[in-house]
Amino acid sequence: MCKKIYVTGIGTDVGKTVVSAIVTEALNADYWKPIQAGDTTFGDTDKVKALISNSTSKFHPNAYLLNTPMSPHAAAEIDNIVIDINTIVVPKTDNCLIIEGAGGLLVPLNNTQTILDTIDKSYKVILVSRHYLGSINHTLMSLKILMDKGYDVSVIFNGTKNLTSEAIISKMTGVTVIGRIDEESKLTKEIIKKYADLFKENLQNI
Repeated sequence: MCKKIYVTGIGTDVGKTVVSAIVTEALNADYWKPIQAGDTTFGDTDKVKALISNSTSKFHPNAYLLNTPMSPHAAAEIDNIVIDINTIVVPKTDNCLIIEGAGGLLVPLNNTQTILDTIDKSYKVILVSRHYLGSINHTLMSLKILMDKGYDVSVIFNGTKNLTSEAIISKMTGVTVIGRIDEESKLTKEIIKKYADLFKENLQNI
């Protein structure tokens, strides 16, 4: 059964786009980035497309393409618009759909709503965690928010291995850990395919 998977992170630059590419490749899914802030000539949709090997995946246009690489609410203000989440319409597809968020869960979209308000309760959620000083706290807080609201959430760890951090996060939350991505010197289609094959069974079971 095809599903919608929302990829979010504990912050900015933790690896959401890399994880989105891996999950898209593993499930031969469609990909959609509702809000792109900055990188308007080669955004996250272009990056994922360049890393995918299969010919099944389709890439759906952004609902909002903002010019400045900053929080969506501020980037939208610079562009003289206000983000209205009612205009963020999920693309129609018979395929599985991978949805990549912008920043973390509580990144503002406007004066009253955040990224969290765009994540439907029917979605499977993958939280991307990357190790840095304070990342345990950020990961546990993000997981608590999602779990308290009843989301079905899993974790993928990205970057330099830290087994102590990964173990305590797993023990304290009980969430499914789909896998971990090493600190790769270069990202290629072959690297994405390697992790897609590695994570495929776990992704099919979430």
